[in-house]
Amino acid sequence: MPGLLLYGRNFSSQAINHLNNTGKPGSPVPQVIPRPEHNVSRKEISSAALKVLYRLHKSGYQAFLVGGGVRDAILELHPKDFDIGTNATPDEVRSLFSNCRLIGRRFRLAHVRFGREVIEVATFRAAANHEDDDSALDTEGRILRDNVYGSIDEDVWRRDFTCNALYYNIADFSIWDYTGGFEDVKQKRLVVIGDPLQRLREDPVRMLRAVRFAGKLGFSIDQTVVAAMRDCRGLLANVPAARLFDEFLKLFQSGFAEPTFELLREHNLFGELFPATEEELRLDDNFVAFVRAALRNSDKRVADGQSVTPMFLLGVFFWVPVKKLAEKMREEEKMSESQSINLASYEVVAGQQRRISIPKRFTVPMREMLSLQPRFTTTRGKRGLNLLEHRRFRAAYDFMLLRAAVGWGDPELAKFWTDVQTQSAEERASSFEMQSSPGKKRPRRRRRRKPKSES
Repeated sequence: MPGLLLYGRNFSSQAINHLNNTGKPGSPVPQVIPRPEHNVSRKEISSAALKVLYRLHKSGYQAFLVGGGVRDAILELHPKDFDIGTNATPDEVRSLFSNCRLIGRRFRLAHVRFGREVIEVATFRAAANHEDDDSALDTEGRILRDNVYGSIDEDVWRRDFTCNALYYNIADFSIWDYTGGFEDVKQKRLVVIGDPLQRLREDPVRMLRAVRFAGKLGFSIDQTVVAAMRDCRGLLANVPAARLFDEFLKLFQSGFAEPTFELLREHNLFGELFPATEEELRLDDNFVAFVRAALRNSDKRVADGQSVTPMFLLGVFFWVPVKKLAEKMREEEKMSESQSINLASYEVVAGQQRRISIPKRFTVPMREMLSLQPRFTTTRGKRGLNLLEHRRFRAAYDFMLLRAAVGWGDPELAKFWTDVQTQSAEERASSFEMQSSPGKKRPRRRRRRKPKSES
């Protein structure tokens, strides 16, 4: 039966009951979970999202909170992102909100802005079945454009995972569940809707999303998805490099970088993003420990409400490839260690850009941070003292501490640079042996006379 193949795995019997007699998604009947039987409260939904939901509903449109906001509310994780699904078209949404703008070519979306908060409103989508539909795929089956609108009954089959296909209805505060996602959330299972191989080919980034959700939520990834990931991981090379940078930020800047990193390596996806780094990780357990320590520190900063920058973590990922290339450069041409690290950083980043497009606002300070590492060995004289005033000192200092923590630096050197930052000017001068003898004047430099020109 076609339904068994298309919607098979643990929830097959429930999904098949939702199909019409053609065996394709047509008019499935959702399981409606009334308010007394779930724990999603309007108190967990931002006032801005509620305003959008209520205005759509009062204007005669369907209005549902959908996706991660519902999932995280069920898990009592206090959701921060609120996406809305509706049968109103993007133009109709814009006509209701003066603070709305339409974005996107691949998917046409409405963004309703309330100060710094943006509520994303998506029109229900449907499968492309006609030649004139605004939809396009590449030769590998990846979706290039998908702006075919439909009903909620069609929209659900266009979503990626069952845990993200739950719809909270503002009309009566119930949850509509078409795919068994409510139970999957409670059981902490990550299951693809439809045929995993086809869905990952449609959008290979779904592999990264699967790992990110599993790392963040502690979900297990369904074995059918794991098998499809093995076959599809090479398709990440077809994803635009700029889009992969956005995914990199979500993977490593959201507070769950360490477990996400472990899952990426477990499923052989990290090497698709950072091939040079993965090659060195396989050869050097100390490098693995170094990366893990950095990720752990990044997660702690996020948990403590401190800022994190991709520049630092990129420097961590590239450190060993850069060091190796820098050593080779110094063998071939005479240059300082700092110069070779700077040049090697440029070369490594240039190679990386083919996979992930990293903006210059991150690569330039990263190169400076790495090239400052040799200067921490200079603890005497003005050159050492001037390092404290360098604009990248703090990032370079944190990087040096990280190296020392895993045995790649001198702990006494780390202690020296930690102590001098809290010293008074006199103490600091003493630390760098900059003080001059009492009563001793600095000798004046003699000006050289110009030789008389011969006439």
